[in-house]
Amino acid sequence: MRVSSEPTASDSDKAAAFTRFVESAEPRLRIALAASLGQEQGRDAVSEAFAWGWEHWDRLAAMENPIGYLYRVGRSSIRDPKRPVFAPAPVSQQPRIEPGLPAALKRLSERQRVVVVLVHGFDWTHVEVADLLGVNPPTVATHLRRALAKLRKSLKVSIDV
Repeated sequence: MRVSSEPTASDSDKAAAFTRFVESAEPRLRIALAASLGQEQGRDAVSEAFAWGWEHWDRLAAMENPIGYLYRVGRSSIRDPKRPVFAPAPVSQQPRIEPGLPAALKRLSERQRVVVVLVHGFDWTHVEVADLLGVNPPTVATHLRRALAKLRKSLKVSIDV
């Protein structure tokens, strides 16, 4: 029996399907992991998650929530997560964000930080964040409410109703 090293049609179909998946999923996964781990560790986690995804593509493709699963794969690939590093607010021009926001975000729990960044920074819906984190939308709302209260307190901002 002769074994061929040339790719088969199914190999190229698999590669094409995985490439399409990565093109659509990568921006959302990168944003979520950066919100969770910071830019540098988030980038590493995305690479690890997609490497795992390629090796287990048949299994991943059949999942109901593959991006959520890869989020957890990426999170667990970072063995010793450091406190996330967020870029400081620009000081040379009128800041587009509150200068104390990066430090205030660091002080939130990881789950609260991820929820507030995805919902308010990237306009994700509560359902989208819930799918990613594997929780219910009301849980996302609770984390968001608590995170915003902590941010307001940390930044000394009040809401007049």
